[in-house]
Parts: sequence; structure tokens; C-alpha cells
Amino acid sequence: MSNQGKMDCGRRRLIVATAAVGGAGAVAALVPFVSSLLPSERAKAAGAPVEVDISKLEPGQMMTVEWRGKPVWIINRTKDMLETLTKLNDAVADPKSDKEQQPAYAKNQTRSVKPEIMVAVGICTHLGCSPSQKFKKGAEEGMGAEWLGGFLCPCHGSTFDFAGRVYKSKPAPTNLEVPPHVYLTDTRILIGDDKKGA
Repeated sequence: MSNQGKMDCGRRRLIVATAAVGGAGAVAALVPFVSSLLPSERAKAAGAPVEVDISKLEPGQMMTVEWRGKPVWIINRTKDMLETLTKLNDAVADPKSDKEQQPAYAKNQTRSVKPEIMVAVGICTHLGCSPSQKFKKGAEEGMGAEWLGGFLCPCHGSTFDFAGRVYKSKPAPTNLEVPPHVYLTDTRILIGDDKKGA
């Protein structure tokens, strides 16, 4: 082999090695740039929809997820919980949910898409405290004997029924907010968006 052939072979190796290093450097520089175009965790928390699996949520149980930095309650209401709603129409301030604290499809007796599943933002509409669950009837959880179950805001005493409707003569001015949501399947809910396939 001539010296010229040896030199060409050496040049080729040098060019390939230089191209490989340059390509790796370009990819390394491109990754942070592409990552910067993706929504940050802060942006996702600011408004991105949240998908929730409710397949393990038993009747009478509640789970809490976070959407837009707020707690969102999902409750699988029992038949007994649902039956309390009609009994409380005279006791709550906005029984027909006339104030717009819910999407149009949740403006009904149960304030929900499916009667047994309640989805509500767990923040009192008075000063933004988070109410506590008081699901047991009567005085067992420190409520009055006539209590049928629901939620109590410990800050100023606002009470809400199992549909998130506020009782009359309480500090909270409106019912709990029902966020936009849609069922992707029977056991998966998308909170923060109510358009299927979005």
C-alpha cells in the first residue's frame, strides 16, 4: 500500500471521528433546547388536565387529586348518600345550583355527570379553606343530631351536603365548584377538560 493510501485512510478515520464527536455535541446541545419547548411541571400544574383512575374507589369512599394546585375530591356516593340530597333542598342555599359553580352538564340534583360519582374542588367558597369530610350521620363526628352527612369547613363553620351544596345562613356564599371533567372510560376521568378526545 502506498503512502498516499495510508494517508487517505488516516484522514477518513479523522473525518469520521470528528463528525461523530460533532454530531454527539450537536445532539447534546439540542436536548436542552427541545426540552425547553415542552411544558414545565409548573405549567402543567397551572392548568393541564389530570387523568384519574377511579376503578378502586369503593362506594362511600373519597379520593383527592390535585388540579391547578387545588384539591379535587372524587366521591363514590352510596345510595344512602344520594337519598339525603332531596331531603336537604329546603336546608341548602342554592338547591338547584342556579349560581354558576358547575358546568351545564352538572347542573342537576346530584351536581354530577354520573349520579354516584361527585367531582368537586375541595376549597370552601368563603375564604379558601379546605373542608373536612363528615360522612357519618348524627352527632358521631361532632355534628348535630340532624346532620345527614357531608362536609364541614372548620375555619368558619360552613357546611356542605354530599353534592357540595352550601347550607343556608353559612359564611360560604356559593356551592363548591365542580370542575370541567369528562369520562374517558367508565373508570377514567379527565379533570380540567370536558371535550372527549382532547
